[in-house]
Amino acid sequence: MVAFFALVVTLAAGFAFLNGFRDVSTAVALSVRTRALTPSVAVLLAAVFNFAGVLLSGGFALIFSQSWVVLPPGMNGLTVLAAGLCSAILWGTYAWWRGVPLSSTHALVGGLAGAGTASGVMGGGYINGVDNIMLIQVVLPLLLSPVIAFIGAYLLVWPVTWAARYTQPDVVHGRFRHAQSVSAAAVAFGHGLQDGQRTVAVILLGSVAAGVSGHDDLPFWVILLTAVMLTAGTLCGGWRISYTLGYKLTRVDPLRGFVAQSLTSLMLFVGAIGLHLPLSTTHTVTSAVLGAGTNQNFSVTNRRMVLRILGFWVATPIVTAAVAFVLGLALSPLSR
Repeated sequence: MVAFFALVVTLAAGFAFLNGFRDVSTAVALSVRTRALTPSVAVLLAAVFNFAGVLLSGGFALIFSQSWVVLPPGMNGLTVLAAGLCSAILWGTYAWWRGVPLSSTHALVGGLAGAGTASGVMGGGYINGVDNIMLIQVVLPLLLSPVIAFIGAYLLVWPVTWAARYTQPDVVHGRFRHAQSVSAAAVAFGHGLQDGQRTVAVILLGSVAAGVSGHDDLPFWVILLTAVMLTAGTLCGGWRISYTLGYKLTRVDPLRGFVAQSLTSLMLFVGAIGLHLPLSTTHTVTSAVLGAGTNQNFSVTNRRMVLRILGFWVATPIVTAAVAFVLGLALSPLSR
């Protein structure tokens, strides 16, 4: 069982690395696109603030691990985590290869739900995915946050534009490029807060299932491992998704980039610290970019790309649940 727990930890570390590798684009794509930051400086900035965010996410991860997932003890619980993580990693890698911004949280939730269902089919435990706590704390925030981000960014462009109406465009662009350096750091910090919770929570669930620690224990090595792997992925940074957000989705100037990043960071902070709710950094920032960019002319929005992204978003929980279900059945003999 100890060896299988080590496998779960390794998979969780790989999930964190992929998360940082893919999501660095969501944090700094707009700043690079508007030339507020150079790519190298943007990546370093994102890495530092990602690391800081993860270090502060441990307490929130403890809340999630105690409330939103119920795992069976022993090998059965570990196989659920392993199957769910493998499914999320495979789908996340495919989405990155296709250059589509995708939520690692949606992929993980779908994977755990599918693997938990397989565990139930084989007579094991279950994922507590249908009760009111799961619905309120996980499903609704993940579904509503893109809508709120789109509408909020669309509306927020108007007062910001109005406040700068008497300033020369070159001056406005210059000022908001400087402001984007701050907002990009805020998004990276919020990403560390939000996404660090998921990996830490998964490792905590695995440690409880393996009997390594109790429900109320939060070993520092778990937080440190997550922070290091997320930061390492950020430093390696894949730029496929950055190109999609910055160039293929909609046209964004420094003012609208600042609006999208500021709203995204605010939502991530409120979700993580104020409400203890999981929000997808990728879905939130993508929707905010689309909302801010659309508030100038609908013709600047690449509707085909929007539909492609929405298709991936809808498919994510379905595909990851299906793949994890199959993997869970394949791993079920190990839990007997």
